Amino acid sequence: MSPGTIFFLPALLLLIATLIKVWALLKNWQDTLLRAVCAVLFIAALVFATAAPPVLALINEVTGVPNIAAPLVYCVLTAFGGSSIVLLIHWRGGEDEARTRRATRLTVAAYGAVMAALCALFALGDAPVERLRDLDTYYANTPYIREMIVLYLVAHSVAALTMLVLCWRWSRKVPGTLRAGLLTMAAGNVLTFSYDLLKYTAIAARWLGGNLDWLSTQVAFVMASVSALVVAAGFLIPPVGQGATSRLKALRRYRRLRPLWLEVRAAIPETVQAPLRWWAPMELRLMQIERDIHDALLRIGPCCDRELGTLVYGQAMERYADHKRALIVADAAVVAAAVVAKTGGGAGGSREPAARWAVSSTGNTADLMSMSLALAHPLVQATRQAAVPEGSRVL
Repeated sequence: MSPGTIFFLPALLLLIATLIKVWALLKNWQDTLLRAVCAVLFIAALVFATAAPPVLALINEVTGVPNIAAPLVYCVLTAFGGSSIVLLIHWRGGEDEARTRRATRLTVAAYGAVMAALCALFALGDAPVERLRDLDTYYANTPYIREMIVLYLVAHSVAALTMLVLCWRWSRKVPGTLRAGLLTMAAGNVLTFSYDLLKYTAIAARWLGGNLDWLSTQVAFVMASVSALVVAAGFLIPPVGQGATSRLKALRRYRRLRPLWLEVRAAIPETVQAPLRWWAPMELRLMQIERDIHDALLRIGPCCDRELGTLVYGQAMERYADHKRALIVADAAVVAAAVVAKTGGGAGGSREPAARWAVSSTGNTADLMSMSLALAHPLVQATRQAAVPEGSRVL
């Protein structure tokens, strides 16, 4: 594997995550939180892209200044830490907007000052030998360069610990995918801080005359790659998870309403829009099927027999002694018989009954689903079979 591949791979994955969020942002450009998420993911991708040895060498060559890519990478890394904190502050929100603005300004000012200090320290120091992988340890004892290295690590550690504390505290107050995302980000920041500890250890070893450079050049990089991907996953889990949960709920409702839709489909006017294809968004398919059911129930309303409903309701009450359940079974039986009568399958064609039964299980989707499930009840099946003329019955 080439030296750049192990840097470009996480950069590519983070860039893909950025593009996914940008696609959502294009549909809702006014969402400031979504813009902040895109910025954080893009900066994370930029960290790995600029830290790749081939890119470092190119920057140094183009500028003609050995190791000038180092403060650039440190500044990008610092910007990532600061932007992550700002994102979490705005993500959490709260009633005190003034406090949120103050926290944001303080974070931006602090990390902006760190970035300015990193550039100043590099300008004051002397790093003539180009080091693409081990600059942290190679210049661990060089005046000003040493301070620059320690400063970026301290800023990085503060950001990781701040994110860890904020994510952990918030995760204890929220449920579902948001909690999962926060806990994932907390785990990612534990890995981030572990990266810093490895760097501190390797640098301290240099100060003491030892050599543990492999902790910085090998182990720490793996830790950084994993932590960046875990943190990015934490940012993506809530919106992706909430979207998946919403679609799953819509699918469940759709499947439970489908028996009722099939029951009343014959009463749906031919002018109504044809059912959407299977690849259409599930929310739209659910909306269409609910609309079709309500339209059909309105059309068969005059054929709903009150005498039949009262009879089935009494039979269901004898079985269950539960008013709600008995009413749903009665509604389902009346609807099944009314569809037969409305579509001309009954003996009397579309003759209206002496008194109409008011179908009450239409107030919300839950009631419709209950009535849909009740269509399989033996009382409903017997009622439907009795409504069909003898010559048309399926034996």
